[in-house]
Amino acid sequence: MAIVTIARQVAALGDEIAASLSRKLGYSFVDRHQIEERIVSLGFPRNKLPKYDERKPGFFASMAKDRDEYLNYLEYAVLEAAEKSDCVIIGRGAFAILDELPNLVKFKFVAPDDIRIERLKNEFNWNEKQAQARINESSSNRKGFHKSFFNVNQEDPANYLLTLNTGLLSIEECVKVCETLVKTHVDSAKEDAGKKRAANLFKAQTLVNKLLFDCKLPVSFLHADINEDGSVVTLLGVVDSQAAADNAVDTAARIYPSVVIKSAITVVQDFKNFHA
Repeated sequence: MAIVTIARQVAALGDEIAASLSRKLGYSFVDRHQIEERIVSLGFPRNKLPKYDERKPGFFASMAKDRDEYLNYLEYAVLEAAEKSDCVIIGRGAFAILDELPNLVKFKFVAPDDIRIERLKNEFNWNEKQAQARINESSSNRKGFHKSFFNVNQEDPANYLLTLNTGLLSIEECVKVCETLVKTHVDSAKEDAGKKRAANLFKAQTLVNKLLFDCKLPVSFLHADINEDGSVVTLLGVVDSQAAADNAVDTAARIYPSVVIKSAITVVQDFKNFHA
């Protein structure tokens, strides 16, 4: 019926709530490990995941070709999960990737620092300084990750349907509130529209990945916009010649012969791909 995304502060019990909520709803649960494994299975090197996975890339990492490859694989993995079935997806910018879906329900879980510090101290046998350092590191990484990859402020409550304070609410109370909201917020019309949009967005991302990773076309920042009924795809990106832009359109048309392929690719003749 719905696609649920969970954003959370470290030690705010978001993972526990997400797992419990998925069981309560009868939805599939897509956690960080599943997303990571899918990204690796698609072709991204496992040893490079720590540079990008829910953290802001360093200066050189942000300019490397790996950065864009990671994003394309991540978007593919998240859209694939949303296209398959009703699910609960935790973290990895899923709320931003799936923002166009009418049947999307976005939650965030927070808690006061003192409560999160105590939770971390109890879980890892840390002292207060170690727990506070973990909170600061996690906050910085998640803020940088969402800004770098999606240009969104993940701390802005306007990005979510509901933010819950787990310093005041138990896991059971949070699950009950979320379950009720999912069932009341998403009606049959939103469900149908959401399924169609998820299928089309996944179709567009599949095209991007085929062009980049199977056909190995030299298009930087490649993205595909798709209209509501999936009949028109517009390619965006940067190339160094009109021939490269035309080739991208022709190749896309061969992959999806029943779809109208349009180009909004920018040609910059002195453009040099700075990706290493």
